[in-house]
Amino acid sequence: MPDLKQLRSGRSRFDTLLLGAMIALVLLGALCIMSAVNSLSFSNPVVRTHFVALPVGLVAFFVGWSFNYQVFDDQWKGLYGFILLLLVGVLLFGSYQRGSRSWFVLPFFSMQPSEICRVCTILVAAAFLDRRGPQIREVSSLFFLGLLLIPIFGLIMMQPDFSSVVVTFPALLILLYCTGVNVFYLALIILFAAVAGFFTISWTYIYLHPELLDYEFFRIFHDLAHNGWYMVGFSVLVTFLGYGMWWLCQQFRIFLPSVYFVLATLVVLAGLFGGIFVEHQMKPHQRKRVETYLAPKSDPRGAGYNVLQAQIAMGAGGVFGTGLFSGTQSRLGFVPERHTDFILAVVGEELGLWGTLCVLGLYLIILWRIISIAYMSGDRYGYLVCSGIFGMFFTYMLINFGMLIGIVPVAGIPLPFISYGGSNLVASLWALGVVQSVYARRLRA
Repeated sequence: MPDLKQLRSGRSRFDTLLLGAMIALVLLGALCIMSAVNSLSFSNPVVRTHFVALPVGLVAFFVGWSFNYQVFDDQWKGLYGFILLLLVGVLLFGSYQRGSRSWFVLPFFSMQPSEICRVCTILVAAAFLDRRGPQIREVSSLFFLGLLLIPIFGLIMMQPDFSSVVVTFPALLILLYCTGVNVFYLALIILFAAVAGFFTISWTYIYLHPELLDYEFFRIFHDLAHNGWYMVGFSVLVTFLGYGMWWLCQQFRIFLPSVYFVLATLVVLAGLFGGIFVEHQMKPHQRKRVETYLAPKSDPRGAGYNVLQAQIAMGAGGVFGTGLFSGTQSRLGFVPERHTDFILAVVGEELGLWGTLCVLGLYLIILWRIISIAYMSGDRYGYLVCSGIFGMFFTYMLINFGMLIGIVPVAGIPLPFISYGGSNLVASLWALGVVQSVYARRLRA
């Protein structure tokens, strides 16, 4: 049993299960990356960069554990300014790669600020929500949180870096739920995301099937994104539908506050304009990802190639796999991005079903320990920080496994600790270091 004074001072032992699962994933990731790039012409720079990022990430982990996590609660405004400074800086001085300006290219290494900013955003949001106290159930709390987050998401979208938004947004939703936000307001946020996603996916589907434009309904629906008069007409229609729903509820004596119908109407309209914004900001390669999700076999040598080849590699591995450094699909180059987005295809081919399940099990251990530490936390801020970090890793895992089996679009999102990516590795290890800091200080006078 650890000494109480040690626990209070932050010098207690680690959560060994969390630490063990993290180390196992990092070691497995290093082996899989070396195997994935072994036959590539640029294998040496990739391996060298990963093994430079690894000790930096371990330092970040120990720094996160050593520092009292409550520092972020006290200095959240300074941390918020740091986020904005990084995001503005990368837009001004960042390197333009693959259609986005998301990287600082320095003499000896490159850095993607959005990876660090994602963890910082969770720390800032947790601090803001912690201060709201009982007011958290009021709509004003969500309004002011939105004002706080809009500049961050706006700057990320200007890069544009949709992948960062895709990971951060669900993590913040889980954080809000754990905070105790009114479920109705949380449903409104989900409704906004669903409406924006619906329009984006629907317009992409029409691009895949241009024959639908022969029908008046689909042509008008398509032109919503480009014709101001159609936008106005749709807005009037949604407003009347909102009023109609309120009127029907009154007739059936379902007396809900009228503000609910007003907010729902505004959220649907906001979702429309959010979908229009994404439609105009979406790059060709990002649209291809959505097209791949909708019809992966429609272009097996183009947009759908990545997913199909990754699934073939997984199937080739069978139950026990072909062995490390022995995968034919990955080593012969059939699986693109095999050391980043589709690293699980390498795991599945070379380590088989049991290896994939092992990776999944290690992630589930990490998620279990994070949420357990949240409940052990000595204060509300520690609980909220762990909840947000839990949401972040859960989203990573869900999307990356989902990409491989085709239930979510290819989003260019790595699998932390396994995929190649120095910035992501450092940020992920730092995040778990902060969780360990919460564990170390879980008992208080």
